Amino acid sequence: QVQLVESGGGLVQAGGSVRLSCAASGRTFSRNAMGWFRQAPGKEREFVAAINWSGDRTYYTESVQGRFTISRDNAKNTVNLQMNSLKPDDTAVYYCAARNAYSRDLYYTRRFEYDFWGQGTQVTVSS
Repeated sequence: QVQLVESGGGLVQAGGSVRLSCAASGRTFSRNAMGWFRQAPGKEREFVAAINWSGDRTYYTESVQGRFTISRDNAKNTVNLQMNSLKPDDTAVYYCAARNAYSRDLYYTRRFEYDFWGQGTQVTVSS
């Protein structure tokens, strides 16, 4: 059974930092693109960051560029999201996602392009 389990969320003050991790089990995703999404209360789930299978290509939504960094460790089957200079608008449940098919050198930004999802981890940024 494939599982993605996020960790590292919590309560942080504006301007602070949080590092999220997503551990995959049940299969390897070393040849698959992965990403992070988030969902704030009353809003749609939105794209945050994506990474290709090798980790040398990344893409971010404009609102987090320069503050967030996505990375992966294929040996450990994990993907991470380092979030710095956090703002109250970053408050949301953050979800890790992975594609089923081999992704060549691409990354993906749309929800329907991902096949596996974690349960999410809450990040709350206080002002």
